[in-house]
Amino acid sequence: MGAVGEHDGRVIAVVGATGLQGRAVVRRLLAQGWAVRALTRNPEGDAARGLAALGAEVVKSDSADRASLEKSFAGAHGVYNVQNHHISGLDGEMEQGRNVADAAAAAGVRHLVYASAGPGDRGTGVGSWDVKFAVIDHIRQVGVPLTVLRATAFLELMTEKKFYPPASVWHLMPKLMGEDRPVGWISVEDMAVIAEKAFADPDTYAGRELGLASDVRSINECRAIWRDVTGKAPRRFPMPVWLFERFSGTDETTMWRWLRDNPVEFDTRLTLEIHPDARTARAWVAASSR
Repeated sequence: MGAVGEHDGRVIAVVGATGLQGRAVVRRLLAQGWAVRALTRNPEGDAARGLAALGAEVVKSDSADRASLEKSFAGAHGVYNVQNHHISGLDGEMEQGRNVADAAAAAGVRHLVYASAGPGDRGTGVGSWDVKFAVIDHIRQVGVPLTVLRATAFLELMTEKKFYPPASVWHLMPKLMGEDRPVGWISVEDMAVIAEKAFADPDTYAGRELGLASDVRSINECRAIWRDVTGKAPRRFPMPVWLFERFSGTDETTMWRWLRDNPVEFDTRLTLEIHPDARTARAWVAASSR
């Protein structure tokens, strides 16, 4: 636990604070002694109340409304920025990402840490990857010091209900990508550790784009780990592609096909240099199954 006042009362504003990634970042920042302003459209919701109970200042803010962002960023030292295209759509993600950048610049924010995604290739045709490059370009144009954290696959895909793991990661992902295609994995909690390190050491991290992976495993390997640790195979639901796309869109299926056709050399060295305790898939499954 960080000492209270360790960061001289500097405030980090977390956009999307009640989402899976945002909550992890808020918890880590608070644990390391930062003052945290948690931005949410629903400050009365259970997730927001949970963050307030931990010590975060919860404020109502909408990333589609630049004026509300400027108000929320007033006096903040840093901003953690993450968008969810499943909620906003890709056009909405673009608008919100740019609004955050513009509001951060107007409020005099000193450091923006941005959650990107994918292997780092431009022009993939994967909407949720490509739109993030447009947001990154805009942040750089407005001149806010920037650190980009880029993950390809979160370990939480294996268990988090909102990701439909029986249909997605355990069925369609290997079907469309290939069961033996290596993938770079990291947990949201370990990404949050790296985000906090970036805020704590801007001289080292501002201006950098970090591709993050704490383990590299194929779906076949992840299945084997799951069986070995839990004693049973992960639950699989053989959903047709067309049905998955009907309720989830085509972004994930496009992504998995791209990974099938474009081998990526994932590397854990940078992540483990920054955060040596970042968990492997086996360690994460063991912890999450307890």
